[in-house]
Amino acid sequence: MSVNLELLAPAGNMECLKTAFYFGADAVYLSGKAYGLRAFADNFSIEDLYNAAEYAKSLNKNVYLTSNSVFHNEDFNGFEDYLKEVKSAGVDAVIISDPGVVMMTKEILPDMPIHLSTQANTTNHMSVKFWEKIGVDRVILAREVSLDDIKGIKEAVPSMELEAFVHGAMCISYSGRCLFSNFTTGRSGNKGACAQPCRWKYYIQEKEDGEIFPVYADEKGTYLFNSKDLMMIGHMDKLIDAGITSFKIEGRMKSAYYVASVVKPYRQELDKYTSNPKEYIFDNDVLKEMQKAGTREYTTGFFLGNPLGEGQDTERGNEIKSSVFVGKVLEGLDGKIKIEQRNKFVLGETIEVLSPNMDSVSFEVTKIVNEKGEEQEEAPHPQQVLYLDCPYELNANDILRRNRE
Repeated sequence: MSVNLELLAPAGNMECLKTAFYFGADAVYLSGKAYGLRAFADNFSIEDLYNAAEYAKSLNKNVYLTSNSVFHNEDFNGFEDYLKEVKSAGVDAVIISDPGVVMMTKEILPDMPIHLSTQANTTNHMSVKFWEKIGVDRVILAREVSLDDIKGIKEAVPSMELEAFVHGAMCISYSGRCLFSNFTTGRSGNKGACAQPCRWKYYIQEKEDGEIFPVYADEKGTYLFNSKDLMMIGHMDKLIDAGITSFKIEGRMKSAYYVASVVKPYRQELDKYTSNPKEYIFDNDVLKEMQKAGTREYTTGFFLGNPLGEGQDTERGNEIKSSVFVGKVLEGLDGKIKIEQRNKFVLGETIEVLSPNMDSVSFEVTKIVNEKGEEQEEAPHPQQVLYLDCPYELNANDILRRNRE
């Protein structure tokens, strides 16, 4: 294809960044210690940004920095110096939602590419034309747009790069601009500190005798505001035809295991499409792989039409995982692997390999040896370095997992 398609992955820390690139992401988005919308991710210091940008450039890949929180007057204090440090670090673009921040960034860093955050809730071609005139290089569309909306926007503004979220958590509020967390806990979602009260289970307490009665959204349960997670992996061809060129995975609070589990199948689908778009067919077996990552129930959001109540999960607020991350490969040896343990496993268990270099394969754990050369019957200690016999040639950053009990 003549159009370059980008798979964009989240990076809450350096491990997630390296994992995203290893499993096939073309770019990552991350946040500094301020101004982003994930205050509880590890996030990146200025020194970390230098290291991240340098590492990405060594792979010919990109790093985008989020500065998309809602600004008040005092938030601009020191922001000019922050922008200059960000520029020096070598990030490839900044992600912004506030018009004032866009204006200041254009004044301070006129050559810095600006990606308009989904928080700006851009849903129409006239808004895109406005942002193009202001100097925005890419618009990350609101999650509320449909495929028809995207087609109309691209036809009206063909020069604008369009990015869309294709996978991950959805917000009950319009484009994620929510006051609910701030009201209930004092933690502002618009400042990156959302407590996710939309995932909670709610009750009404009867005042006379203190008896608690559940509050039902309907006959299904009590999670009144809880949204299903977005997944568009079965419709990537439709998004491409509509005009999307950057496909964004949500999850800067997620683990490296989650990043690997989601990036790999999206990478495979994009590659399969670009190699032969006319004969592209989605294989539904990929959906089984997605269930291993750990997620809520899935929805296609607004892309295929207004989901109404179908986008809610009123049964539960937590994620379900069908597999457990048990270790990361540090080094492949002759008939063995050196790993860093992440969750418990024992002798005799079957371990599955997650790697960008091969299809899913499994092997039985026949021997566990620690760094002292002592054999163990189980691996219960997080981050312990261990050696396992393995019939496959694995590489550093490959991942090991087992089925959840």
